Amino acid sequence: MLLFFSIVGPGFITGNLDNDAAGIGTYSQAGAQFGYGMLWTLIPITIGLIVVQEICVRMGIVTGKGLADLIREKFGVRITLLVLALLVMTNLLTTMAEFAGVAASADIFHPFLRYVAVPAAALFVALLALRADYKTVERIFLAACVVYFTYIISGFLAKPDWHEVLVATVVPHFTASSAFWLSLLAVIGTTITPWMQFYIQSSVVEKGVKPKDLRYSQIDVVTGCLVTDIVSFFIIVSCGATLFIHGQTNITEASQAARALAPLAGPFAEILFAIGLLNASLFAASVLPLSTAYTVCEALGFEAGVAKTFREAPAFYTLYFAIVAIGAVSVLVLQVPLFTIIEYSQAIAGMLLPFIVVAMLLLVNDKQLMGKYVNGPVANVIAWTTAGVTIVATVIVLAAPLIHWS
Repeated sequence: MLLFFSIVGPGFITGNLDNDAAGIGTYSQAGAQFGYGMLWTLIPITIGLIVVQEICVRMGIVTGKGLADLIREKFGVRITLLVLALLVMTNLLTTMAEFAGVAASADIFHPFLRYVAVPAAALFVALLALRADYKTVERIFLAACVVYFTYIISGFLAKPDWHEVLVATVVPHFTASSAFWLSLLAVIGTTITPWMQFYIQSSVVEKGVKPKDLRYSQIDVVTGCLVTDIVSFFIIVSCGATLFIHGQTNITEASQAARALAPLAGPFAEILFAIGLLNASLFAASVLPLSTAYTVCEALGFEAGVAKTFREAPAFYTLYFAIVAIGAVSVLVLQVPLFTIIEYSQAIAGMLLPFIVVAMLLLVNDKQLMGKYVNGPVANVIAWTTAGVTIVATVIVLAAPLIHWS
């Protein structure tokens, strides 16, 4: 038990990062727009998430290298730079969404507060990386995960039709509309988001987990994925039972999404939502730039890691602070609307996912690299299917204007 708790962290943290501002916004929009209609997608998506993240953890433990480092060694600089460019673009959009989440949570109290909250959040995120060591950062993130459980309570108090929820969860069905496929792609993108795979592998490497402890890290991954998608399930249920049934199918403001928590908090729903959204935004705004800096520095051979000082890893910290600054300033200057950018940023993440998964599969099935730790047939089927479904959803979304769907 003590050994497990010394290793737990990367999987649980990375899993719960699904429920950042972008995740909360995506799942809330899915519940408001389609009711319980998207619930069934969480089962195959969760299975895919577990398999993909376990692959990254296994590769990190066996090779002692991050995903970007392995991609560079296996596929060369050109492919690596292409992947990095796409990843940085996606991560920057999502970082903007996180700071827009901070702004939206402040707007619930007063619109002017965003001009205080966003710079304060950026400063907090910057100091967290600069001043705190890895264990401190990890403990803060683990403690922050507790806030998400309010959605589970709210889901029960909303008194949904549980028979309808059960049927929607186990019976797959599709809607012939571009909105459905865009939402599906966004749900995939925000749940198995590409940057998380780079982050979890780097975290395992930095934590120094050894192959003999692989099974504990696998438990960590499965636990994190199950917990986060149970929360995601109840976000959709809460929004379906409170927003969708009252015809509020298009969320444009944080105050609208807050009504999903009304069964739990009543008149204090907006305050609870603001706290949860702020927590989720700070959570991911800390890790997203961190993951991006890890990935780029690994790929280009620069020193990286929060355990190092600024002098030891100047490129790492410079990139980290630049992404934080761009994300924060863009929200204040451009007034980026949270619930508009969320769905599209996560859909773009979904479009990038197959590139990452295919690269991972080619790496993890390399016997020279992984030895006896190569993928089994079941993991290969699940991972290839995840990539294939995402490609199909991408093609349909891009072709939607030609199909003339509503």
